[in-house]
Amino acid sequence: MDIAISLMGGLGLFLFGMNYMGEGLQKAAGSKMKDILAALTKNKLMGVLVGALVTGVIQSSTATTVMVVGFVNAGLMNLNQAVGIIMGANIGTTVTAFLVSLNIIKAANFLIGVGVLIFLAAKKKKVKSIGEVIIGFGILFIGMDIMTRAMEPLQTNPFFTNLITSFDNPYLGILVGFVLTVILQSSSVTTGLLIAVAATGIISFEQAYPIVFGQNIGTCITALISSVGANNTAKRAAVIHLLFNLTGTMLFMLFLRKPVQWIVYQISPASIPKQIAWGHIFFNLLNVIVMFPFSGLLVKASEFIIKKDAGEAEHITKYIDERLLATHSIALTQTAKEVLHLGNLACEQFEAAKNALFENSEESAHRVFEIEGRINAINKATLDYLVKLDKVSLTHYEKDKLMVLMNSINDIERVGDHIDNIGELAIEKIENKSVFSDEGKQELTEMFDITMKAFKHSLNALASIDYEECKIVMNYEEVSDKMYKTLRNNHIKRLNNSMCDTNSGIVFLDVISNLERIGDHSTNITESVLENYVN
Repeated sequence: MDIAISLMGGLGLFLFGMNYMGEGLQKAAGSKMKDILAALTKNKLMGVLVGALVTGVIQSSTATTVMVVGFVNAGLMNLNQAVGIIMGANIGTTVTAFLVSLNIIKAANFLIGVGVLIFLAAKKKKVKSIGEVIIGFGILFIGMDIMTRAMEPLQTNPFFTNLITSFDNPYLGILVGFVLTVILQSSSVTTGLLIAVAATGIISFEQAYPIVFGQNIGTCITALISSVGANNTAKRAAVIHLLFNLTGTMLFMLFLRKPVQWIVYQISPASIPKQIAWGHIFFNLLNVIVMFPFSGLLVKASEFIIKKDAGEAEHITKYIDERLLATHSIALTQTAKEVLHLGNLACEQFEAAKNALFENSEESAHRVFEIEGRINAINKATLDYLVKLDKVSLTHYEKDKLMVLMNSINDIERVGDHIDNIGELAIEKIENKSVFSDEGKQELTEMFDITMKAFKHSLNALASIDYEECKIVMNYEEVSDKMYKTLRNNHIKRLNNSMCDTNSGIVFLDVISNLERIGDHSTNITESVLENYVN
């Protein structure tokens, strides 16, 4: 019982330390994570390097693969790009195992002390994040030490030693590694446990090595589960991950296991934990080297397994995906893109409404209503996403950005509502066969143009955080308010002088009222930018 309690405590500290360190690294990297992924090109080799680097930062190949599935699902990455990152992720995950194998427990307490001092003394957020990384690193090793000490009494336990000797069957070892990783949802944690057992001398490297193979297969399950409900391309990305690790395991079991074991014994003849770490590195590195030229075959195999579905439903959102929440800096960037995408849809809706009103086009009016439905659906999905994102650990700057996006998306949705109103007014005008006077039509055209310019500049201000863009919107708002009053007075005069009919007059007044409200929402967006960013 005491062994189980100590083991659970050590495992808990190990998990906490690894998670805390990973979050600290993400915060320290900040928006650079986005830049790293932006460096990705169609060059698969670059993809491998990016995958290894990102995984080294977030300390989880599973998280990287799930993130890749999210990118593919969002249409931001194709399978040829994804396969490189998936391969690189397997290399990146070896960092954790290598660090754990170093057994620097004596320095762990010192590291925690240094980390806490940095965290408390630092004023800059990035420096505080570095403190968090050091703290997490120290806690991780304390957890490892507790797990190792908990395992020591098992050296003389006949039942446990007999159980371990059954691992002489390498296929049983693969199964054990697979099951443990599926349960713990992390190959790094399973490797940590394996190294803790190995440190007691209970298990040999030869017995432990197949467990490493099983871990790599087990880590694929999370990505496969995350692909449920995603499009077929995203499912293929998850399948590629599984195929890669399955093929690599077969390759090692048939040809490479014994030669690699011999090399590892030469590098580290005495330390089993280091042998496991080196074996882990060789397994993933050699698999990438061997499989890289055949990455195209992996893509084709995934397409064969996951057949093309002509009736596959279109996703509501374009850039956001639940799987990206694991890396909040990237998720926030993608949400900003989604909000701008929503704004561009509103611009498209605006042009359709203008055409419906001036050209008496029922088709354009129905286009307005169609886009309005999409705007509402995207707005709801994005707001829900932002609420989830708000619950994760964000920097103050990221919190401000999230608030701006939340305010802006509400304003954009309201813009869509006002444009929808104009579409309904266009239908009313068509049904009543109403006609604007030449003067009224010219005035409306001018106000439409000014309103559209103001809204587009507000989107530019949101995208670029540009003070000059904000000033332009404010100037347009002043012009729009004056124009609204002038046009209203002019039209009342035309009605009094019987220069236009009552029906067209009502439509005219309602249209300029909606345009004026759109201008107000454009101003709201820029004011939110000014309040949270510029000042």
